[in-house]
Order: sequence, then structure tokens, then C-alpha cells
Amino acid sequence: MGVEQVKQHLAKYQLSDSIITLDESSASVEEAAKALHIQPEQVAKSLTFSSEEGCIMVLLAGDRKVHNGKFKRTFHTKPHMLSSDQVLAYTNHEVGGVCPFGVNDHVFVYLDRSLQDYDYVYPACGERNNAIRLTPQQLFEISQAIDWVDVAKDQ
Repeated sequence: MGVEQVKQHLAKYQLSDSIITLDESSASVEEAAKALHIQPEQVAKSLTFSSEEGCIMVLLAGDRKVHNGKFKRTFHTKPHMLSSDQVLAYTNHEVGGVCPFGVNDHVFVYLDRSLQDYDYVYPACGERNNAIRLTPQQLFEISQAIDWVDVAKDQ
């Protein structure tokens, strides 16, 4: 699973060779920042929540957390994170490698505005030891995101 579907997805954008494979884990924000030699906020972490239609995936800056009230106002539901099994079933990726590339239908991808503060961000690519360097706009296009949202807690 995981990285093969990601490569197929990225190939549509001539980016399948752009995946960075690391010798160490990048499963957490802290590990990814250390392995990639970047600031934690540049990690584009993928959070998954249940919805009536399927799964809401929100990518936001690695140092941010979801604001429950903003999430509820935006999506008209309380934020209920998916279990590890549900994450795998919806996204084809295990926790630690979750990304918006190569996911199943009924995964609705949104990008939080917190990512727009950075020239480049680094989402995972389907495994616990890889990532890709993209501008926020590239990430928006390649992830086929529905919209930019503001659901992160203020700092």
C-alpha cells in the first residue's frame, strides 16, 4: 500500500521521483523535522476526522492543533479523529505516513491557512520515513484539496 499509490498519484504531476526517502523515521512532526532538517511548523501534518460522508482530512502546519470551535463552524460537525484502522481503510496509509496522495474516494482534503506562512512544506508520502517538498500552492493542487480553511488554534 502506501508509497506505491502515492507514486502513481504523483506521477500525474511528474513528481514521483521527488519523494524524499529518509534513513530514519519521520512518523511524528518532531521526527520529520529532525530528519528533514527543517522547523516543525514546516511539516504538513495530516489529521483525519469522521464525517457523515466519509473522512475529512485537514493538513496544517506541524506546530498547530485543531481548534474545536473553528472546526465545528467550518464542517458543521464536532471533530472526531479516526481510529488507526479507520485511517488505513480511508487513506490507504498507516498512521505516521498519512498524506492526501493516493487516498480512497470519500476522503475530503482541506488545507489549513497555517501552511501559507511557509515557502515550502513537507507532507508525508505514505510511509513512516518519507516526505516531499512542495510549495503550499503545489500541495493544494496535487492533493486535489477542496478548499483552504482556518481551523488551527491561534498561536
